[in-house]
Amino acid sequence: MQHPHAPSPGPDNSNQNPATGQPAGFGVIDRRVWPVDRRNLNADGSPAADAPSGLERRRGPGRRLSDFTRSAEEGQLTKEQFLFLMAIEQFKKANAKTFPTWTDVLEVVRLLGYRKTCASELTIGAAEDWRETAETPHGVRAARWAQRRAVDEKRRSDRAA
Repeated sequence: MQHPHAPSPGPDNSNQNPATGQPAGFGVIDRRVWPVDRRNLNADGSPAADAPSGLERRRGPGRRLSDFTRSAEEGQLTKEQFLFLMAIEQFKKANAKTFPTWTDVLEVVRLLGYRKTCASELTIGAAEDWRETAETPHGVRAARWAQRRAVDEKRRSDRAA
């Protein structure tokens, strides 16, 4: 009987790769000889059948950052980028949220006046594309939101007086 704290016997060396000293089927895989880009594989290792979505930002030969992205990364925001950034910051302060949800971000985008008026340039297999007119209401706030806001402002002014 073996003592419970004694080291266990080593692995069976009969099935060992003589070049590496590692058990057969075990070792480091040289990624330079990997036959397929691993980013194009599903979780189970099978090739992904989906077409590129258009959201890829990987750079390489012939793939440069757009002026839109490069200027933002360098801190030179366009009016549109700055307005969006300030709207998100104001939302976070007004709602005491450090990390807004994606639904919150979409709400801000809709309240800024953005509408889905063009066909999508992205390939998203699990979602349906649609269009709406530029005059479509944002649909984010309840119908009586303006009335509620007026009441809140009146209450604030009454307290201040």
